[in-house]
Amino acid sequence: MAIAWTNDMTPSTRFWDKIAVKYAASPVKDQSAYEKTLARTIEHLGPEDDVLELGCGTGSTALLLAANVRSYLATDFAPGMVRIADDKLEAAQQKGDAHAGLRFAVADVFSESVETEQGYDAILGYNFLHLVETPEDLMARVHGLLKPGGLFISKTVCLKDKAWLFLPLIKAMQLVGKAPFVKMYSFASVENLISRSGFEIIETGTYPEPRSRFVVARKV
Repeated sequence: MAIAWTNDMTPSTRFWDKIAVKYAASPVKDQSAYEKTLARTIEHLGPEDDVLELGCGTGSTALLLAANVRSYLATDFAPGMVRIADDKLEAAQQKGDAHAGLRFAVADVFSESVETEQGYDAILGYNFLHLVETPEDLMARVHGLLKPGGLFISKTVCLKDKAWLFLPLIKAMQLVGKAPFVKMYSFASVENLISRSGFEIIETGTYPEPRSRFVVARKV
């Protein structure tokens, strides 16, 4: 069952809530890159880990990763996304395929419902950072929620080298509610953001090429 959360439904929240059904029906664009991301993530997780996922969408990744850890709280700020994720979890439970430690919640990183006394061993955010309007605040909160030595594992779409092409189109679509907030990162700028926030980067990759930057960073 989803954890209740009061959502102010910002334009970006409304956008993701509105497209939830369409998003759930969309196939993974690059299956090989997706599987590589999962495999590299699993290498950094352990069976006693407590994990928080941010921006989990409709829960497909959480359902695949949760069996590798002790507990897995998957969150998204769009209620429509979490409703679909809960339906997927219920279906998996009926088949006996669901990990007992997996929960979905309508929440974001600043919600009280994600707080724990012991902290998290890992916080995950896939295709997520470029959609955050206050990334420095988010990273400070992530740092605070992690245990000492905990990991932040992310994959970020980096469009800065094509901003001249994408930005005018995105801004026009935002005016009519057809696009969310998007921040233009380069590989260097997203890695600098993470490093400046109190993390040591221990692994990077690009899955898929040429713009999806995978980063594993340890809290220092």
